[in-house]
Parts: sequence; C-alpha cells; structure tokens
Amino acid sequence: MVDLSKPLAFRMAPKTLEEYVGQEHVLGKDKILYRTIMADRLSSIILWGPPGCGKTSLARVISHTTKYKFTRINAVTAGINDIKNAITEASNLLLNPSGKCILFIDEIHRFNKLQQDALLPFVENGTVILIGATTENPYFEVNKALISRSMVVRLEPLSLENVYTVLKRSLTAPEGLGSYKIKIKDDTLRKIAEVANGDVRTALNGLEVAVLTTKVNAEGYIEITPEIAANCVQNRKAIFDKNGDSHYDNISAFIKSMRGSDADAAIFYLARALNGGEDPMFLARRIVIAAAEDVGMANPNALVIANNAMQAVHMVGMPEARIILAEAAVYVAESPKSNASYLAIDKALGDVKNKDTGDVPMHIRNAPAEGMEQFGYHAGYKYPHDYPGHVVEQQYLPDKMLGTKYYVPDENVKPIV
Repeated sequence: MVDLSKPLAFRMAPKTLEEYVGQEHVLGKDKILYRTIMADRLSSIILWGPPGCGKTSLARVISHTTKYKFTRINAVTAGINDIKNAITEASNLLLNPSGKCILFIDEIHRFNKLQQDALLPFVENGTVILIGATTENPYFEVNKALISRSMVVRLEPLSLENVYTVLKRSLTAPEGLGSYKIKIKDDTLRKIAEVANGDVRTALNGLEVAVLTTKVNAEGYIEITPEIAANCVQNRKAIFDKNGDSHYDNISAFIKSMRGSDADAAIFYLARALNGGEDPMFLARRIVIAAAEDVGMANPNALVIANNAMQAVHMVGMPEARIILAEAAVYVAESPKSNASYLAIDKALGDVKNKDTGDVPMHIRNAPAEGMEQFGYHAGYKYPHDYPGHVVEQQYLPDKMLGTKYYVPDENVKPIV
C-alpha cells in the first residue's frame, strides 16, 4: 500500500538498481560498484555529490539488495550513542545472525572528529560496512583514517534527460502521480527538468506542487500549463554553495579564466558566484590579487583599476556592485599577463627562509646616531640623485647573494619610462 502522504520525491525513490536513473559512470553493468552491490560484496564507501543526485536513493537500493542488517542515521541529529546502539544490534547474533551491518550515515561531514573516530575500530574489523553520504568534499571533511578504509564514489548532477525520465515515470507510477489524471506537454515537463539543474528532488517537488495546487478542468484533467510550471519552479536552481565545495571550484575557475585572458568565462563565473550569494568584497579581493599576480608589470594599471573597484564595491554595494566587479574582471582578463614579480618575490622568500643570505652591506646601512660612521655604517654610500640620470652603480645585495637574479621581465613587460 502506497502512502501518498509522503513527498513525491520519497515515493519515487528507486528500490532496485534497474529502477535507478543516472550515474552510469559508476553504476553501469560493467562497473565495479554495480557488480559489488549485485553480489552483496560491498565494502565501505563514501558517496560524494551535490543535492538531489541520488546518494540517499543509492543507499536505499543497497538496503533492498543486501542480506546484511541495514541501519540508517543522520549525522545532523545522531551522536556517538546512536553509533554504539547500531554496533550493539549488529553484534547481537540473535537479532543479526550475520554479525555485520551496513550503517548508512547521511551528511557524514557533519560528524565531528570524535564521532568519526568512534566508527574506526568497527569499520576496521568489518563489523560495520559504512556508507557515508556527503555534499562536501570528503577529503576535507572526513577523517583521513576513514577515507583510507573506504572507496570514495563521486556522483555527478543528473543530466536533463535523467531528470526528465524520472518526471515522466512519476506521472504514471502508482506510487507517484498515477492516481491523478494529468495533462502536461513534454516541453513543459522538460522545462521543469531543466530548471532543476540536475537536482531530481527539486524537479519532483515542483511537479508535485503544480499538480496539487491546480484545479481539475471541465474535462476532468489537471492541466499543467507552462505558466503553472513556471510559478511552481520559478528560478533555475544554482549549483553553487557559498560555504561548500562548489565555492572553491567556482572561485578557482573565475581566477583561472582571468589568468587565461577569457573575459567571457570570467564574467560567467562571476555571475554564478553573485547568483549563489557570494560576498562581493571577496570577489573584489580576488580580482585585486589576480591583477598583481597574473597581470603584474605587463600592465601595472590593472592593480590600480582593481583596487579602485574594490573600494567602489565597498561603498556602493549590491546590486550595482555587479557592474563594477564585471568591469574590473574584464580589464584584468583582457590585460597582457606577466607573473615576473610573483616569481621574483617567491624566489626571494625561498632564499631568505632556506639560505644563509649574509648581512646588509655597510654602505647602505643608515647611521642614525653620532659615531656610527667610524664603524663603517653608511661609509662610501653613493647618493643616486647626485649622478647623471639619477642612477649609479654600487653594491646593494649582500656579498653572499651577489649575482642573484630575482626579477626577470618577460616579453610582455615594457620598459618603464
């Protein structure tokens, strides 16, 4: 008996691998994950992917496939006692003759180090087969010890066709919307799938809202028009989390696009960040850094433009700050590039940290107190402005560093006149 009070996304969750849609790169019939699930030979895995890509659904499929006891907990509400209780039940041979259990931990990244450490001995000895699900990069958020004992599986956002397939199936499935008489054009259904941007849960929720809030027409049908669909799923879901892994991916792409002189890509990633709620001042600071690191002496004015833009963003704020950021990002992207100054300071820092670089030459030291000259301070210093062109040859580097070159201008750096 289907409980229609449950959300459509829950009711449409697959029960078998044959019903599962998407993730062919890890669940194709020749792939190791498919074979291990079907053979019930699963080892501990971490499922990593964006919301709505099928992590929990895959865990449910495993729960219907395995012969082992299956226990699910959510890291948001669970604690060490919940872990201990699951282990105790798994170890009770009367309740669980296999002596093993599959422990599914949703949002495992929310467990602290102590909670994650509590799992280690039981994952190690095989009492627990861990399935962890996370939207965050597990290499940052999950203990290295757990990672080393697990297979990390990267799940991708579902394709438009994947989401459309699930929506289409839900219209006729008894556990879905099959009890309703629904009229909806394929183009409208595809639009709902497109707006969901790979998140099948968002798509199903939108379709369910459309069906439940639309009156039956004179012909006895619930007709979902493009206008109704647009009202139920109003904005395209952004694959961006300003506090999550996608934040780092997006800002990396933004910086690399400016460095690579692709203004269109830079504007795209800037828009993606702003749409996702990124702090405009954070973006402004990245543009300033790119102006110094990547444009450098090939166009020193880029740093002036970027710094002025940062100040303007601070004063103006959103939404107008988007224009200032766009102008600065385009200027940096379109500028000639040179990282000569960046390489110079890093090389010098490396020498200062790792070498005996010697002492500052005596003639370029100050002699602020009377009597210091007799010890050689400032003795023999040549004041450049006393010489033609305001330049004079003399030693500036310590004796031990003589001949060292740090700043090596490249072909994009024009002589300063």
